[in-house]
Amino acid sequence: MKKQNPPSIRAYVTVQVKGTRPELFLQKCASQGISIWDVKKVEEACCQATIMLKDVGALRKIRRDSLYKVSFMDSKGFPFFLSRLGRKKFLLAGVFTGFLFFFILSNLLWSVHITGVPKEIEEKIETELEAFGIYPGVWLFSLATPKDIQRQLLNEVPELLWTGVELQGTSLHLEAVEKTIVEEVPPGEPRNLVATKKGVISNMYVSKGRAMVSVNDYVVPGEVLVSGNLNDKEGEDSTETEEQEEQPDEGIAAEAEVIANTWYEVSVTVPLQYQAEEITGNQKKKHYLRFGDVQLPFWGFRDPDFAHSQVEKQEQPIHFLKWELPMSYVSREMRETEKIEEQRTNEEAVNTGIEQAKIQLQNELGPEAVIISEKILHEHTEHGKVELVLYLSVEENIVKEEPIIQGD
Repeated sequence: MKKQNPPSIRAYVTVQVKGTRPELFLQKCASQGISIWDVKKVEEACCQATIMLKDVGALRKIRRDSLYKVSFMDSKGFPFFLSRLGRKKFLLAGVFTGFLFFFILSNLLWSVHITGVPKEIEEKIETELEAFGIYPGVWLFSLATPKDIQRQLLNEVPELLWTGVELQGTSLHLEAVEKTIVEEVPPGEPRNLVATKKGVISNMYVSKGRAMVSVNDYVVPGEVLVSGNLNDKEGEDSTETEEQEEQPDEGIAAEAEVIANTWYEVSVTVPLQYQAEEITGNQKKKHYLRFGDVQLPFWGFRDPDFAHSQVEKQEQPIHFLKWELPMSYVSREMRETEKIEEQRTNEEAVNTGIEQAKIQLQNELGPEAVIISEKILHEHTEHGKVELVLYLSVEENIVKEEPIIQGD
């Protein structure tokens, strides 16, 4: 009979047949559908062969009607391997517990390293990180992304100029740069302060220099507000003495804050009908193990029947000791949303347009500018939209430095 190599996942046994001409017994078994291979003659009255485990019952039935003696020599295959493992339960439990122990330890945050900032700011960063749920002993899967951590720290710790966050194995490395408040040193060259915009002076404070304008004066761009030339006095008699004319000009770097009332014209368009999206509060979270491009769900198998939803996805690599495994943990949180058609009245559209114009202008001018009043110059409703032209009054610092040219 031809020798075969069956797959090891199948269970098979090696049998020994003793008796007169044992090959006749094996031939009878083969004729009744029993698969037999690796037949070899051991002695004149003894043969060995391999059969499938499922055919053992049929072989025993044939042996009962014969004078041959059949014994089992060896067993191989995956079912027998599992059976042998089952007899070593304590060893298996120890191996599994050890693997689970190292797996858990490899996916915990063990340390947080902060560099680049003084001790007091470092302590403040540690406090904020603990408030975010980032501290030694927490699951790596529960950490926010480095980008989110950076944004939260910059929002909560005003002393920070920049942060860099990197997760290296079980350690979080955070490098930060402190804001440096540089006191502006007045330059040695004399300078005037001039207006950058048209406006009416509403308040001014001069710390160095000579004021050339007063409160309630109307100024235009380029007009000198505060002079750094202390000898250039208005109304001075033209018949100066020769001694006064020979005195050198005294020039300083003028310093002042000049607040003026300025005006801006802003156009906005507001639709009367708009679509809003609201979160209903229903949500579902699904968990996956990702291998390359394949994602295997292990919790939350069914997709929710949300017509509209917002999906937030987070992915965290899985480590074992110091190695990053070719798999990662993925969580997807789906929040149900509903789209609502809303209708504004003309009055509501006008109020919304005014707020939009203020926000738009405030973003352009910066936080120091103060919008004090608004006036509607033009209002027109057409094609379901309200078009507004607004006149906004602002109080802002209009000072610009301008060097004093020698000889002026």
